[in-house]
Amino acid sequence: MNFTDYQTNSRKTAKYPSIGHGVIYPTLGLTNEAGEVAGKIKKIFRDKDGLIGEADREALKGELGDVLWYLAQVCTELDISLEDVAAHNLEKLYSRLERGKIGGEGDNR
Repeated sequence: MNFTDYQTNSRKTAKYPSIGHGVIYPTLGLTNEAGEVAGKIKKIFRDKDGLIGEADREALKGELGDVLWYLAQVCTELDISLEDVAAHNLEKLYSRLERGKIGGEGDNR
């Protein structure tokens, strides 16, 4: 599956309340789901000495899928293709790599 197909097909399941601008709900969902991923990772390090088992991977796969779904909806609401976001991100990262700026801080490095 590619990003375009995912974004198009995931939109069929995008049923959320109208609370002003269409980008608000999926943005809040994105941050919530990212927090759930972080929480699961935290608990793995707290309770399992950082050992990630198969059940953990499956649970994380589910949460990461939720992150992807909300990201796709944010992109759709902003009329941005997920494919373009991925391509732009790689271009930015390869540019930084080529210029020796992959580490460090700041958006404009």
